[in-house]
Amino acid sequence: MSQQKERSPQGHQDSKGPMGPGMAVPGEKAKDFKGTLRRLLGYLKPSRTSLIIVFFMAVLGTLFSIVSPKIMGKATTKLFEGLMNMMNGVPGAGIDFDYIWNILLILVVLYVFSALFMYVQQYVMAGIAQRVVYDLREQVNRKLAKLPLSYYDRQQHGEMLSRVTNDVDNISTTLQQSLSQLITSVITIVGIIIMMLTISPLLTLITLVTLPLSVIATKNIAGRSQKHFKNQQDSLGELNAHVEEMYTGHQIVKAFGREEKSLQKFDEVNDRLYDAGWRAQFMSGMIMPLMSFVSNIGYVLVCVVGGVLVTNRSIQIGDIQAFIQYTRQFSQPLAQAANIANLIQSTIASAERVFEVLDEEEERSDADKVKQLAAPRGTIVFDHVQFGYKPDALLMTDMNVQVQPGQTVAIVGPTGAGKTTLINLLMRFYELNGGQITIDGVPIHEMKRAELRSLFGMVLQDTWLFNGTIRDNIAYGREGASEADIIRAAKAAHADHFIRTLPDGYDTVLNEEASNISQGQKQLLTIARAILADPTILILDEATSSVDTRTEVHIQKAMSTLMEGRTSFVIAHRLSTIRDAELILVMNKGSVIEQGTHEQLLERDGFYASLYNSQFADEGQAV
Repeated sequence: MSQQKERSPQGHQDSKGPMGPGMAVPGEKAKDFKGTLRRLLGYLKPSRTSLIIVFFMAVLGTLFSIVSPKIMGKATTKLFEGLMNMMNGVPGAGIDFDYIWNILLILVVLYVFSALFMYVQQYVMAGIAQRVVYDLREQVNRKLAKLPLSYYDRQQHGEMLSRVTNDVDNISTTLQQSLSQLITSVITIVGIIIMMLTISPLLTLITLVTLPLSVIATKNIAGRSQKHFKNQQDSLGELNAHVEEMYTGHQIVKAFGREEKSLQKFDEVNDRLYDAGWRAQFMSGMIMPLMSFVSNIGYVLVCVVGGVLVTNRSIQIGDIQAFIQYTRQFSQPLAQAANIANLIQSTIASAERVFEVLDEEEERSDADKVKQLAAPRGTIVFDHVQFGYKPDALLMTDMNVQVQPGQTVAIVGPTGAGKTTLINLLMRFYELNGGQITIDGVPIHEMKRAELRSLFGMVLQDTWLFNGTIRDNIAYGREGASEADIIRAAKAAHADHFIRTLPDGYDTVLNEEASNISQGQKQLLTIARAILADPTILILDEATSSVDTRTEVHIQKAMSTLMEGRTSFVIAHRLSTIRDAELILVMNKGSVIEQGTHEQLLERDGFYASLYNSQFADEGQAV
């Protein structure tokens, strides 16, 4: 089945702006920080065993790392004692190099094991993080497939891409790098405090006095930076949306000379992104200097008091050297923990934006006991159908239409009359507010959506082709189609000739916008795709509008063959093309106001007659 390139529904134009519904409001903080954090951590539950391994690897790696300074202090003490004895002329005094070399050997072994445990920790954590992000992407992808068309109508493509890519990648980075670093930092802080207590409780107390200052500074900065990280992600999403929109329509932008306007809009959004990013990074960058300042104060106090203790022989000089190292090491994990706290603010903001997508209301579930059409014929009935994009503003109040199998039904009306909306209702892209639509007597809401939509083949004025070979694009119409089927469909659509003139023929790869072939050729491929689908019901939206007159004649013949025995809906703008339709539905302001054959509608001298006569008045063809 061909896919329809959706249009914005009537009445939703106001939601397509840069800050339409669905986008986060700049400047707001995470609505539920704790709830979002708990929800994100919930994705780690299946990896509990691996997390325990990470924790023990972090404990062992950190343990070997933090005992090293104290062991090194013993070597320093031994060296100092030997030198002092030699200076004091003690008989037989000297430096015990054997003892020192043994200490150095022990240190090498400790550092090697520490590095090994840290490597295992990072390896396991990388697997955990990638699994979580993989599951998250899978959920988002499945969610996007279940969201109703109305959700996409109010979302910008760039904004959606930002949530699915940038925000998920931000979560991935934090889980893989920051989470293991946070575990290591906490263990290091606890281990260093224990080691410092074994050396000198007094010096430990002096060092810990500076800790509350660090915590207060970090907490205040992290709280203020959160809203700026939120602004940064929102602005990035808006910028992506603008760039994507301008890139896909760059020809139109140039044709109307709107480059300056586009650049101006880009500069406005880019300035907001710069401002939010600058503020976020500035606030987070303040943490390290403040932490360094506070730790330096503690470092000076330790040196002064430690010197006094060594002078009084209350502590050995090697222990002072070890303690100073611990003091330096103590500030590093604190700073890391503070930076991670800042990163978590950004990550929670990203997670909340992703969860907003996952929490969107899905399409109504298929009925528990769905009905199937064994041999679909194409009888379609609109029975007292009511519909509106907003429940309190109905566009269709009481639509009643009966279509017999094999009939060609033309849908006409001015722009915005609701022609595409009627097709969207038929394919159940929107749910009705009242009444029902039946196919062969079965209400469409009692059928599986996949089975319902498999009944349709579509050829639209707005072509949709994906990045792939011409063969794959035609084969998209029917799964498992053979090479012979693809070529037969291409010949029926009069596309085979131009395909074979291309350098790679059916293996020609279309780029993202299929701009390496003409608009008419793109239309021929979508027609071939619909022919291959062999549907029960056809939907044609001015399918030949983008081809030349000579090709149009061939297409009309191919379409006539394709439409034989099939119920067909033709959305027509040129009324001359639907004179032979067995039923013409005339729509205006969302409702069918007239229906009948061409001759019947002209005899009524109503809205259709007015449209028809006005369209051909300039050519002297008025009837």
